[in-house]
Amino acid sequence: MAKPAPVSISAFDKAAALKLTPVSRETEARLDRYVDLLVAWQAKTNLIAPSTLPQLWTRHISDSLQLLDLAPNARRWLDFGSGGGFPGVVLACAMAEHPGASVQLVERIAKKAAFLREALRVTGALGSVVLADIGDYVDSLSEPVDCVTARAVAPLHMLLGFAAPLVQRGAKALFLKGQDVEAELTEATKYWNIEPLLHPSRTGGHGWIVELNKIERR
Repeated sequence: MAKPAPVSISAFDKAAALKLTPVSRETEARLDRYVDLLVAWQAKTNLIAPSTLPQLWTRHISDSLQLLDLAPNARRWLDFGSGGGFPGVVLACAMAEHPGASVQLVERIAKKAAFLREALRVTGALGSVVLADIGDYVDSLSEPVDCVTARAVAPLHMLLGFAAPLVQRGAKALFLKGQDVEAELTEATKYWNIEPLLHPSRTGGHGWIVELNKIERR
């Protein structure tokens, strides 16, 4: 059987991403190591949609980095269903420059959790990986969180259920969503009282960021 062709990461795409969401030279180096690891693991483990690999920097990394500007003072981050590391590992790479910062990555699939641990190790990013279901982990969490994130994990009304206890204790929620965001908000408001702020994604397309500072059950 022929080996799959090696994946080539576009320098043009990387430059475009870093223009959208500039980072320090140190963070860029950490992200480079993360990208190399992800490409190597992608050959045997489906971490992201293969069709998005040529736009990995803009579609995934820049998409994740833009959250930092919406919570500039957040130091304790919690990422639901981190999967291939978006936005959790990317945020951890950026937050490594802030003493005392941390990013907790919650992932229920063991193989993906193993990848996330290796990503934190090779990048030197500040974070920890929790192998658990999101709901179970939130129920057991006692320490404060500044910001909770999620991307391509679950419908919005389910994410609100996970995030509600944390937001009620002072956290901000930032959820990356696609073109169906209005339909998801309509469904969510059947169960929750929320005051969402919608931010169009800097990376174009039909992406949105749903910002929530209040979540209360109806």
